[in-house]
Formats: sequence, structure tokens, C-alpha cells
Amino acid sequence: MTGASAMVRDGARQAMAWLHGWTGLLLGHILFIICLAGTLTVFKPEISRWMRPEISGQADPVRAITAATDWLSANTTGSAGWYLSAPDGRSNVVEATYDSGGAYMSRALDPVSGAPVARDTLGGEFFYRLHFELELPYPWGRLLASLAAMLMLVAIVTGIIAHKRFFKDIFTFRAGKGQRSWLDGHNALGVLSLPFHIMITFTGLLTLASLNMPWGIAAGYGADVATLYSDLTPGTVSRAASGTKAPLAPVGSMLAQAQRYFGGAPVSRIYIFNPGDAAAVVTIYPVEAAAIGMLPAEISFDGATGKVLKAWTEKRAGVRAYQTIYGLHMAHFAPLLTRWLYFLGGAMLTLAIASGMVLWIVKRRERAPLSIGNRLLERLNVGGLAGVPIGMAAFLIANRLLPLGLAERAQQEVSVALWSAGAALLLGLVLRPALGWPLLLGLLALLCALAAALGPIWAGDGVILSGNMLLTATAVALGLLVWKQCRRRSAPTPVRRRMAPA
Repeated sequence: MTGASAMVRDGARQAMAWLHGWTGLLLGHILFIICLAGTLTVFKPEISRWMRPEISGQADPVRAITAATDWLSANTTGSAGWYLSAPDGRSNVVEATYDSGGAYMSRALDPVSGAPVARDTLGGEFFYRLHFELELPYPWGRLLASLAAMLMLVAIVTGIIAHKRFFKDIFTFRAGKGQRSWLDGHNALGVLSLPFHIMITFTGLLTLASLNMPWGIAAGYGADVATLYSDLTPGTVSRAASGTKAPLAPVGSMLAQAQRYFGGAPVSRIYIFNPGDAAAVVTIYPVEAAAIGMLPAEISFDGATGKVLKAWTEKRAGVRAYQTIYGLHMAHFAPLLTRWLYFLGGAMLTLAIASGMVLWIVKRRERAPLSIGNRLLERLNVGGLAGVPIGMAAFLIANRLLPLGLAERAQQEVSVALWSAGAALLLGLVLRPALGWPLLLGLLALLCALAAALGPIWAGDGVILSGNMLLTATAVALGLLVWKQCRRRSAPTPVRRRMAPA
């Protein structure tokens, strides 16, 4: 009976190990992009500050929003809405999305003048959008990211079941042992931050739940999205434009009143609907640093008179549960130490995925010569795992080198990133892996060093200096890795001698 149970248990583990390998392989390169971009998104505001070096220091949120609304009032026509994010301790510009003359724009506005910053860039928003949209049109990028996250969750659960020595693997690493070394590294990366991996994958799936499982919303609301949004945020007001022009009431007094309603919490987002119209509405949300959950409260004002129309503090248990799960993934609440822990957990998940992709090839090479499919996968690993970060480094360099007055400058930066990653992928497919790995990793090291030098590396702003130091450290680490690879390949292979018979 004991022997039969052991056979069943071992058979189940083998089945889980098989499923773990294939679920990780099918969309492994997509998961690598998602996790790497998501890891960088932890410091999205800081990356945006690095990419706008002309704007330094902190900004007063009330003065910045007032300057932004003044500029928008004077320089936009026929706007349906202005969607503004106030500067805080991490961001020092007003992030604005607005329409004018039928065209929608997203710009960073100077906190003093309210005008768009000269260096037009997506900044950290590029990594944020890449994380769950993958530079694909709506809804295909989000659907692909959802499918990848589902497979990731299956890979995590099956990996746990397949482990025989779950806790021992945390402390086990045998260097220079080929497949065994890759497996030890993969296991350690997966086990050390396993709770984070489960949390971030599960919450990521739920952030796209309305896209993955739309049937409940469709049954309750049909196509009436406005009513759904109103029920989720009862403090908002939706009304059509009257057609009668009216100036916007002083924004500063509305911001001060909102801050008092929020218990002293600073304002975060300001949405102005029908600006310049007598039926204008100003809806204000607080920062989300005081609690894990998103959208804890909102207050709406009549835009023309400044009087309060509605106010709401969210206390419904079901809604707060969802907002908390959403907030856990977004990490807007996180102080600096927690953000670094998020970054470390995301980096370990990214490396676990990359090492798993490499392990698949190493494991099969040690058994027999690689098939055509596995040889292609090996070269995809070279081009993909090195090419994606090469594209990201090229994005940072393009931010410094492209002319400030270039038309569609922000999109040109994205184009540089995508073309660079594509070129690296092509090189990985063409070159032998023994040459491709050191060449592309060496190129990545040079690009990181160049981005840091263009920072400039002696910048006075603390955020820019920290980014330059991180880029320099990455370049040094990659350089050491390439040097070690080249040294190992150039070392003579020891010849084993047979003992002569006695």
C-alpha cells in the first residue's frame, strides 16, 4: 500500500513537472517582457523624472494644478475633459491627458508655467503600458497578457507540487554543474520570493477581470458603462455640456476643500469635465498612500461655481476588497522600502522565467543533440532575453539624443526601443548562441553605461543620480558576466587520461 502511494505521488509530481515546463515554455518570452516591464514600473514616476532632467526639485500640487488649468483654459478648444495627475513626492510634473480640436494628447505640464515640458516623452508610462498591453492594440495586448498570467499561475502551482525538497532548495546552489546549476538557480529564485510571485500574478489577473470575465457586468449593466462607473464611484457626477460658456471657478479653493474632506490627505487626480462650460464638473481624488486600496474617496464640484455636488468615502466591503486587491498590484501605497522589495521580487520572478527558458535547452542538450525546434528556441532565448532589455536601454538613450523639437518625439522614442529589440532578436536568430550571448549581453552593458553617462552621471537631482548609479551597476554586472563567459570558453578543455592496466 505504501509502495503504491509512493508511485502515485511520484507520478503526480512527474505530471506536474511536465505541466510546469510546458506552461512556462508556451508564453515564456511574453512573460519575460511582462515581468521585466512590471518590475521597472515599480519606479514609474522616478523613471519619468530621469527622462525629464530639465524639471528638477519638488513641486507644490495646488500651484501646479492651478498653472496647468490656466494653460489648458487658454490653449485648448472644444475639450470634453482634462484628466490631471498632481505632482507629489515622487513626480514633479502634472501628467495631463486632454483633447483639443478633436485630437487627444498626453503631455507632462511644467509645474510653474503649466505649459508642456519641452522634452516630450512617455517616460515610465512606456514600461507601464508595455507591462499589460505589450504595444498591441486594444484589447489584444491585454488579452495576451491575461492569458500569459493564467499560464504563469498554473506554472507556479505546478512548480510547488513538483518540488520534493521545497525548503532545502532555498539554500542549495551548486556552481559549474551544468543542468544542475541552472536548476538550483531557477528553484532558488522561484522559492525565495514565492509568496510575492503568487500575489502579483493573482492580483494582476484580477486587474483585468472585467476583460477576462465580462459576463457578470454584461448581465447587470449591458452596454451601460456610465452607470457601472457611477455605481463604483458614487461621488462622481456625469452631466452633458450646456453649451453656455462659463469660466472655471478658482481651482485652488476646490483643492483645499477636497483636502479637508479627505482628512488632510493630499490630492492625487483631478478630472475636469466640460471645461469652459456652465455645466463643468471637477472631480478630485486623494492620494492612495494612506491605504492599500485604490480610489478610497472622491468629491465632485460644480466647475462654474465651485460648490460641492457630491462626496463619497468608500466603505462597502465588497468594493473595498476589490480595490485592495487592485492596490496590492499597483503598489501606490508602498513606501520606499516596500517599493524596493516589490522591485526585488519582480526581478527574481523575471530571472526565474529567464533561467527556466535556458534550463529547458540545457536539460535537453545534456540528454541528446538538440532537435530543430529546440535549436530555434535556443536562438530565440538569445535574441529575446537579451533583446528586450537592449530595447529598453535604447529607449533611455533615445530620450537623451533625439532633438527636443522633433515631431511625435515620444513615439519616436518608442520606435527606437522596438526597432532595437527587433534587431537584437534577429541577431540572436542568426548568430550561434556561443557567440550571440556574449555579443548581445556585452552590447547591453555598453548601452547601460552610455545611458548612465548621458544622464549625466554627475547630475545634481537625487532621482537622476540614483538612476545613473543603477544603470552603471547593471553595466558592470553584465560586463563581469560577459568576461566570465569569454574566459570560460577560451580555457582549454582538460583531457582525461586512462590508467594503464597493472
